[in-house]
Amino acid sequence: MIGQTGFMEFSKDGDLIIGGVFSMTSTRKLSAHESTLNTVCRWNDRELKFARTVIFTVEEINRDAKLLPGVRLGYKLYNGCGSENLIRAAVEAVNGEPSNGCSGQIQALLGHSSSGVSEDINIILSSLSIPQVSYLSTCACLSDKRLYPTFFRTVPSDRFQIIGLVQLMKYFDWRWVGIIHSEGLYSEEGTNEFVKEAKKEGICVEYRLPYSKTSQIRLDTIVETLRESSSKVVLLFVSLSYTKSFLSKIESYNITGKQWVGSESWITQADLASDERKNILQGAIGFALPQASIPGLRDDVIKAFWEKFFDCSFSPSNTSTMCTGTEDLQTVSSDYTDVTYFRAENNVYKAVYLVAYALHALLQCRNGSNPITGKSCVLEYIKYVNFTTQNGAKVFFDENGDSVAQYDLVNWQMKEDGSVKIVNIGQYDTSVPEGEKFKLKENTEIVWGGNSIQVPRSVCREPCPPGTRKAINKRKPVCCFDCFECPEGTISNQTNSPECFVCPPEFWPNEKKDQCFPKPTEYLSYKEIMGALLTGFGCVGIFLSLLTSIIFLTHKETPIVKANNSELSFLLLFSLKLCFLCSLTFIGRPSEWSCMLRHTAFGITFVLCISCVLGKTIVVLMAFRATLPGSNVMKWFGPAQQRLSVLTFTLIQVVICILWLTINPPFPKMNMKYYKEKIILECALGSAVGFWAVLGYIGLLAFLCFILAFLARKLPDSFNEAKLITFSMLIFCAVWITFIPAYVSSPGKFTVAVEIFAILASSFGLLACIFFPKCYIIIFRPEQNSKKHLMGKIPPRNL
Repeated sequence: MIGQTGFMEFSKDGDLIIGGVFSMTSTRKLSAHESTLNTVCRWNDRELKFARTVIFTVEEINRDAKLLPGVRLGYKLYNGCGSENLIRAAVEAVNGEPSNGCSGQIQALLGHSSSGVSEDINIILSSLSIPQVSYLSTCACLSDKRLYPTFFRTVPSDRFQIIGLVQLMKYFDWRWVGIIHSEGLYSEEGTNEFVKEAKKEGICVEYRLPYSKTSQIRLDTIVETLRESSSKVVLLFVSLSYTKSFLSKIESYNITGKQWVGSESWITQADLASDERKNILQGAIGFALPQASIPGLRDDVIKAFWEKFFDCSFSPSNTSTMCTGTEDLQTVSSDYTDVTYFRAENNVYKAVYLVAYALHALLQCRNGSNPITGKSCVLEYIKYVNFTTQNGAKVFFDENGDSVAQYDLVNWQMKEDGSVKIVNIGQYDTSVPEGEKFKLKENTEIVWGGNSIQVPRSVCREPCPPGTRKAINKRKPVCCFDCFECPEGTISNQTNSPECFVCPPEFWPNEKKDQCFPKPTEYLSYKEIMGALLTGFGCVGIFLSLLTSIIFLTHKETPIVKANNSELSFLLLFSLKLCFLCSLTFIGRPSEWSCMLRHTAFGITFVLCISCVLGKTIVVLMAFRATLPGSNVMKWFGPAQQRLSVLTFTLIQVVICILWLTINPPFPKMNMKYYKEKIILECALGSAVGFWAVLGYIGLLAFLCFILAFLARKLPDSFNEAKLITFSMLIFCAVWITFIPAYVSSPGKFTVAVEIFAILASSFGLLACIFFPKCYIIIFRPEQNSKKHLMGKIPPRNL
């Protein structure tokens, strides 16, 4: 029956009745006519198809011998234009005589598609314990069983869609998004839920703007924001009617370069596409209710719709032509004729079956009572329904009356003529384990906003690269953070690292400050220029000492060699060779043995050297005293005493070195304090007292030698070796006095270089001042190498 009184549009008698409320004439249009505003309700093809699906499903159930056997299922489908009329229609649907001990003529009410309307209707139905099953009311707020105890739905809660949208944006790394929402419970609650879930995943909302069909100011604000905002992704979370209004107005503003993400309310509505909207909708993506097939529904077209589409009538009429039955419905483009796949209609299909299975279970129980709860009526049985429809859809509810959430991820791929191909590119299924809920199809071409072939970037700030740290700016959203370069000596090896980490002591950051590498070690090496030069000078010193020894050895019988105490001279030349040689121990990588050897060898060889010079100085002074009448001092400092003095002075230094090595010897050390970026390999002194005792003893002998040589500086020319010793000791002391501050202040390998330089300089000073003049006379002035020349006015003496 069609066209009933009141709000009823379609009805059929039966043993049990299912009610339904639809907005078959839901669009309202205000028109001015003779200063009066009239509400004009237009047919809504989509809602008509929902109503037709109910009728089809009821007929299918009635043909099923197993489901509700012996019982005829009937329906009463009501139509309302606007929220107030829809609520009145719902009241009319439930305003009937009690049946089977349950309140109301209908057993359950199907609908509505709008969350706001369903909320209002359920407030009425909950007091009557009449279950309401919605096929499209998705607001998460309706899951609250304390407020809506009789509400169920075969469409997933928006909470699942919101989580899916957040995971989608997280997957594509869209961290900076804008939201446009409409008025009403569905959009406002969904937007609030999205903002809350997005915040958990570090996704920030740049703006959230409400859209109104009647406010131009709000539209201007949206347009200005879209043009000036930095976010590239826009979530259009609005109902279908608001989407149509929004797109019709914004298409003329030439908004480009945005990636639109849609809610399930409009993302599969191909009739929204047009050539003017191509720059907006091209590449739009969003989650849609999954595709389903309902066999037989495609061909089941009722008479009223046929007459409406072709403007004909199957009954004689003066205003319409007769329908012949040969008209082709496939040539008509509307929501009603789009029956290739069913999405929302499948939820209507499941809703009817849900009530039928609950009624079937109710009739199987004694006295119509639920064996689990002891309560009666369909409401108690709907809670525990678990079945599979003929098209394979599994239906059951959780504790909130929500069904399992499954979505298709679809992509709008616009054609040249402005039409659209809505391509399924992925799925979101809450029934699978965590981590597998969201999947993209392999080898599926995706078109992005602005007809781009690359995934759009939508971030307030690009991630902080390794080598920097992420700092939250309290004056900006969390996604608009600051990036600061890691301080010296620290690294970050991850993107968006919240802090920088100090490298271990032996490591130092690279230039990018994203890795710690072993610090380069520094020591005086033979391979570098400074080390090679010092090695060369040391070898030259050894060669010159050896050459001098050879010259003195080949001319040992000459007066000048004999007159200068040849035994001490050869011992001094030997000690100088050791001095030049010990300088080489300071070059190279420090080791335990080299550290102990370099300082002790240097201390002992230099004491041996100074002891020889001191002996020569004493000999010169004694020789002068021996020339005075009655003097007999030479017997007190003969060759035996000279050897003993050198041995004694040297043994004292040996004892100091032994004590040093025994108590706290030098050892190799990695100095990481002087330079932050490199390690100095050096020899730690161990006992500083031991080191300065060695140096102090050398300095004491040198100072004593200098004083004695200074006192002998005015001896006759025949004994001019005293002048040479004085000059050599002056150089020696000057070098070592200068060495101390230079040694203390020099960094790293330069400390070693200063010490080697002091050894070489003082050794060359002794070699040059004491031996080079004699070698010059021996080689170039042999005529002066005679007793006559040496005697002068002083009788010659054997030294």
